[in-house]
Amino acid sequence: MDIRELVEPKVNESIPQFSPGDTVRVSLRVREGERERLQRFQGMVIRIRRGVDGGRFTVRRVTSGVGVEYTLPFQSPLIENVEVLRKGKARRARLYYMRGLSAKRARLKEKRGPAASAGTESTEKSSE
Repeated sequence: MDIRELVEPKVNESIPQFSPGDTVRVSLRVREGERERLQRFQGMVIRIRRGVDGGRFTVRRVTSGVGVEYTLPFQSPLIENVEVLRKGKARRARLYYMRGLSAKRARLKEKRGPAASAGTESTEKSSE
């Protein structure tokens, strides 16, 4: 018996395509008593797991020297949206080694592509 026979995974359209090493800002719906508000969590994606249940991803950030990780399912209705702020250049699928790094060592180089360079050229020409 497979889980897909019992429950059909629903895709959350507010989650864009991203990969490990990317810096994302996740907006979560948090309920406090009668009120509901949006809580934003910004950090680096250190793991993406795909599976029959829809998969999940882990976002890590370090605040005041304390590392905080959120593991969120892709099909969670509590995720309002996900913004990709920066594309990181990672050569591994699981970035667990980032847990042992701090300060500047915990940063990845940014991916640069033809789309990124084309956008900067047009702004340079317009400023002249």
